[in-house]
Parts: sequence; C-alpha cells; structure tokens
Amino acid sequence: MSLVYFILWVIFNGRITSEIVIAGIIISVLLDLAVKKFLRINFTNAKIFKFIKLLPDVVFYFIVLIVEIIKANISVTRIVLSSAIQVEPCLVRFTTPLKTTAARIALANSITLTPGTVTVSLEGNELLVHALDKDIAGGLEGSIFEKLLSRMERIANA
Repeated sequence: MSLVYFILWVIFNGRITSEIVIAGIIISVLLDLAVKKFLRINFTNAKIFKFIKLLPDVVFYFIVLIVEIIKANISVTRIVLSSAIQVEPCLVRFTTPLKTTAARIALANSITLTPGTVTVSLEGNELLVHALDKDIAGGLEGSIFEKLLSRMERIANA
C-alpha cells in the first residue's frame, strides 16, 4: 500500500525532484504504518482483488448517482417554479433488502444527496425518508440505487 501512497504523492506534486521522492517515501511508509496500526486496516491480496473487481460497479454507481441527481434537480426545479403543481410532502417508510450496513448507509446517503428527498432515519433495514412530493416518494423502494448496491454486495461476498 505504501507504493500506492507514494504514486499518489508524486502525482499530486506534479514534478519529480530528489526532495519530493525522499519526502514521498518517508510519508508513504509512515502513512501506511499509521493506517495499519490506528485504523486496523490490513490490505491483503484478496481484499485488493475484491476492490479491483468491484471498481467498475462503483464507478457505474457514481455515474448513475450523478444522473439521478440531475434528473431530481430538474424535477424539483419544475415543482418550485410552477404555481400549478400542488406539492404534497410526505414521509415514506420502507424496508431495504440490503444486507450490509455499508450498503444501507450508501443507500441512505444517495437518497439524501438526491434533491427532493432526505433520509430521516435508518434503523436496521428500515429507512424513513421525507420526500418533497408523493410522486418523488414513489420511486424510493426498489430504486436503481438498491439494485446496484445489491449487485455490489453479491460481488463482494462471492
């Protein structure tokens, strides 16, 4: 992992000099030791392989998230600017089939990042979401976020 930190150090510095290389080596090794000791994160080959295997799905998830944020922005803008649309805010409670805490938190955060919705609480598998309008609330359960996160869970546990 020290090599990854060192490569990032060099990339972020933008040039290679002897001082940057020496400082990068020292900082990379110290950072690697700190991560292993204080965060108790130990990168094994199996974990790195799973991460690499998940990377395309993670990138695709972020692309979908950005697209959904743009679509929700357009929808909320339409609601705000139109005097004819009657807004009916609501609270929606639903249960997610996601098994891992990380996936449920990612789902809750994705919902909150999408304009017009805010995750009020996450307890176990149950989410409580405030939606600006009932039409927005209709697409929460069984959303594309759940499907993609579920797929990532399957890949990670395979």
